[in-house]
Amino acid sequence: MTILVIAEHDNSHLKVATRNTVAAAAKMGGDVHVLVAGSGAQVVADQASKVAGVAKVLLADAPHLAEGLAENVAAQVLAVAQNYSHILFPATASGKNVAPRVAARLDVAQVSDIIAVDSPDTFQHPIYAGNAIATVQSSDPIKVITVRTTGFDAVSEQGGQAVIETLAAEADSGLSSFVGREVAQNDRPELTAAKIVVSGGRGMGSAENFKILDPLADKLGAALGASRAAVDAGYAPNDWQVGQTGKIVAPQLYVAIGISGAIQHLAGMKDSKVIVAINKDAEAPIFGVADYGLVADLFQAVPELVKAL
Repeated sequence: MTILVIAEHDNSHLKVATRNTVAAAAKMGGDVHVLVAGSGAQVVADQASKVAGVAKVLLADAPHLAEGLAENVAAQVLAVAQNYSHILFPATASGKNVAPRVAARLDVAQVSDIIAVDSPDTFQHPIYAGNAIATVQSSDPIKVITVRTTGFDAVSEQGGQAVIETLAAEADSGLSSFVGREVAQNDRPELTAAKIVVSGGRGMGSAENFKILDPLADKLGAALGASRAAVDAGYAPNDWQVGQTGKIVAPQLYVAIGISGAIQHLAGMKDSKVIVAINKDAEAPIFGVADYGLVADLFQAVPELVKAL
C-alpha cells in the first residue's frame, strides 16, 4: 500500500498543512509519497524530501502549474493515481478545489475532512457543525481523502531522506487561466498556522473598536481572527473569519473576545488547546467550551490585560 500526499505550497515554501497531511497518511501504514506540482518548485521538492516519514517526492514542474489551477493539478494527480491506494489532500481552499475533480474522474466517493484514522479504509470526520463524529468506511480501490489539518499534529520538517523523482508535466488543460490575485499584506502569523489566535466578534461594535485587539495580538505574537458576525458587519476582513464557513484553527491558545459562541464559530475553533473567553454575557455559549472565562466589559478588560502582559 502506497499513499500519495498532494503538497500545499507557493512554489518557494512547503506549507505546514502538507506536514499535517503526511501525519494522517502515516497512520494508514505503507509508504508515503508527496507530489509537488508547481513552477520553479525544486526548492519545495527539496523541503518535502526532508519531511519525516516521506519515502519519495514526485516533482512536476511546468509554467501552467504555477498557480495551482484545479484542472491542471488534477490532471497531474490523475496521471499517477493508479499507482496509489490513497490520495490525500489538505482540507484547505486549494485541496478542496482539486480533490473533488480527482474523485469524480476516478469515479470514487471522496472522504472529506477526516480528523482520525481508524484503519486504512475507515476514517472519522465531523458532521452537523462538529456536533457529531461520523465513522465512514470506503471500499473504493483508490481512496480520495481531504484531511482536516487541525486533527493531526504536523510531522517534523527534518529527518527525512526521500528521493526526488521528476515527472513529465501533463499538458495544460486549457480549461482555465490565471487572471490575477489580490493578496492581503499582513505582518502577523498566518491564521491557520498560528500558535496563538486573538479573535473578535460582534461585541466589538465597529471596525474602529476592533483595533483595540492589535496591542494584545502584538504582545502575544498572535494572528487576528473574527467571527462571521463581525466579518458580515464589516468589522474585519473576510480572510480573518474563523468558523464552519471560514477557517478551521486549532492553536495552542485561542482568545475569544466579544464572541457569543454561535455553533458555526465553535466548529472552527473548539479543538484549540486552551480557550480563553471574554464576554459581558455570563450565559454566552462560548463559556461552554472555554478553559478560562472572564465575564467583563471587553473595552475595560482588554486594555487591562495588555497592561498586565
